[in-house]
Amino acid sequence: EAITETYLPLLQMLEQQWAEGIPPTLTLTLTPTLCSMLRDPLLQERYLAYLDRATALAGLEIGRTEHAPPIRELARFYQRRFIRSRELFDQRWGRNLVAAFRALQDRGAIEIITCAATHGFLPLMEPYPEAIRAQIGIACDDYVECFGRPPQGIWLPECGYIQGLEAILAEMNLRWFVIDAHGLIFGSPRPRHAIYAPCYTPAGPAAFARDRDSSRQVWSAEEGYPGDPAYRDFYRDIGFDLSEHQLPGFVTPGLPRRFSGIKYHRITGRGAPHKEVYHREWALEAAERHARHFVASRAAQVEEIAAHASLPPIIVSPYDAELFGHWWFEGPEFLDQVIRRTAEQTTFTLTTPSRYLAAHPTQQILSPAASSWGHKGYWEVWLDESNAWIYPHLHAAARRMIALATHYAAIPEPPPPLVERALRQLARELLLAQSSDWAFLIKTGGARDYASRRTRDHLLRFQRLYGQVKECCIDEKFLANAEWRDNLFANLNWRYYAQRPLPTP
Repeated sequence: EAITETYLPLLQMLEQQWAEGIPPTLTLTLTPTLCSMLRDPLLQERYLAYLDRATALAGLEIGRTEHAPPIRELARFYQRRFIRSRELFDQRWGRNLVAAFRALQDRGAIEIITCAATHGFLPLMEPYPEAIRAQIGIACDDYVECFGRPPQGIWLPECGYIQGLEAILAEMNLRWFVIDAHGLIFGSPRPRHAIYAPCYTPAGPAAFARDRDSSRQVWSAEEGYPGDPAYRDFYRDIGFDLSEHQLPGFVTPGLPRRFSGIKYHRITGRGAPHKEVYHREWALEAAERHARHFVASRAAQVEEIAAHASLPPIIVSPYDAELFGHWWFEGPEFLDQVIRRTAEQTTFTLTTPSRYLAAHPTQQILSPAASSWGHKGYWEVWLDESNAWIYPHLHAAARRMIALATHYAAIPEPPPPLVERALRQLARELLLAQSSDWAFLIKTGGARDYASRRTRDHLLRFQRLYGQVKECCIDEKFLANAEWRDNLFANLNWRYYAQRPLPTP
């Protein structure tokens, strides 16, 4: 769904704008795990199978809705969309979307940045800086493999920041990162330009602060644009509306229903029991109207700030990429209109943090405050009574990984091939267990059992393999199965976990 509704539309939009001479100038985070999935032949094959099922289902819907012309036209719209998605994915981009995004960066259309290797929440790894170093170092290595150059910036998972983190970022030659507004506002000393200019940290990397007003205007379901009645309703899907025999290939008896990607209704109104039929033309008109409003609001904001600032202000507006297209179906059209209308006015321009620093290299130095963009601004989403049980196990695994890596890194000769494989797989299992998504899903209850099981499974495989390495009795069959099951980061460098002095500011 995300490939069809977010990544393909974004690529189409960026390439079209570049062809027309409109510089997009966006910063896009492509996380290591996302790149790993997009490059995986298994996912690529499954995606094509998904498109084939969806195209066939849309064909059945065209027949089923023969006597409901507005619905039938939407079914045709979806069928054309699925067919076009297959052409783009399989033929135009050769199933390699990572390479397509890389080409855009190589042209200068966008800047791609990285994230921690498996989106681990770094502040809760503070007792084990080697684990933080591994999350960042492995991510940077993977970025070079995907994009042929080192990254300049990083999206800290959940904007999670603690003091000292910047020293590890500097060690990996990262030049900047983003934190939430209060992380900069409560920094020491206080920032002279509030959140409208970056500040260098004592170790070097610059901290950019998220602007909440522009974020809320787009993201908020209550106050933001996506709640407009004209937009497509995300939750109303024929995968839940139709009977099993009407959904061949999308319903498995005995298993929960799932989204098909075919949705016929618009939001209509908050709490409305009856949903009206979606009108694509109305939705596109709303997207254009909201884009005009967003650009005008940013122009007014820039003018107000610039009147009191000694240097050009920067407004950092980060969003989850899947907001555009997946959650908010018309999001790519909104984004396209924002970029086009920004190019037509002269009050402000689009830029990236790297370009801003190049143009304005002299900035204040301060130490940001511990912060995140989670509820109440700190850690409670990822550490509360519902999910606290995972951290003693994660910390124990980190201690063991650090001890093993330190031991084998100190030996002049490389370890035997089987031990080398085992060390890499130990790191993979630990990295995957550390993903912040598990704690988040346990906290919110959205998929508590699944998230708990994933955490336990990775840790159990880690513990079993750790015991085998310690006892010098590695079960190659078990190791091979673990490598097949959790196969990301083929060239993972486990030596990042080895203890060595941390850089000082």
